[in-house]
Amino acid sequence: MRKFLLVLFSLFIANTSFANDADWGKTGHRATAEIAESYLNKKAKKAIDDLLSGQGLAFVANYADDIKSDPEYREFGPWHYVNIDPETAEYKIEEANEGGDLVQAIRKCVEVLKDKNASKEQKQFHLKMLVHFVGDLHQPFHTGHAEDKGGNDIQVRWFNDGSNIHRVWDSEMINFYQMSYTELALNTGDLSRAQIKSIEKGKLLDWVYESRAMAEDLYAEVDNGEKLGYSYMYEHMPTVLNQLQKGGVRLAKILNDIYS
Repeated sequence: MRKFLLVLFSLFIANTSFANDADWGKTGHRATAEIAESYLNKKAKKAIDDLLSGQGLAFVANYADDIKSDPEYREFGPWHYVNIDPETAEYKIEEANEGGDLVQAIRKCVEVLKDKNASKEQKQFHLKMLVHFVGDLHQPFHTGHAEDKGGNDIQVRWFNDGSNIHRVWDSEMINFYQMSYTELALNTGDLSRAQIKSIEKGKLLDWVYESRAMAEDLYAEVDNGEKLGYSYMYEHMPTVLNQLQKGGVRLAKILNDIYS
């Protein structure tokens, strides 16, 4: 990834919601989806275009959040995150959330999209959900600790406003950067073929463990009540951009495999 000069704008803090309402923020999710579009092969592009009736992945990227206010979809709430026992540091389906989690969600979405007997409506729904969940996977605190709700209970000051470490990673840094999702997508840096292959390498759980390891490092850096600002932004915004890019490349990999 090219080095970024972080231009420090005048203080702008959007009134964004907590992780159970935002995840990566709308801008971040759309950026990941936009990046994915650029890595889709022809078969995947055609299949997705037909399925979404011409709507792009960025357009549907926040669907999984948008439906949260509808009681009909309340059951999908746990699908946005995954908690792994820190003692074992290993995902075990028998110990997973009975209501589902991020790993089960992505697996289910892929299963439905591959199912020749699934209806177009079912496939549309699960494609929209998949776009969002792969984005969630790359926000480290969506693989965080259950006891603090993935960092939601770790209160911090973001400049002069109250926040929490999950929200800082969900949206505070992205909103402060003041770029549109297309600008973010275009400025995540060029990747060589070898770099793309490296990002695509591994399976879903490998990506989960990678994100979880990053979350552990981030937990160790912050104290409850700490004030975060320019220096935190300068240090971590390149990582945010890198995670958005990884999410896009991996989402495209999943979709290309489904429609190959």
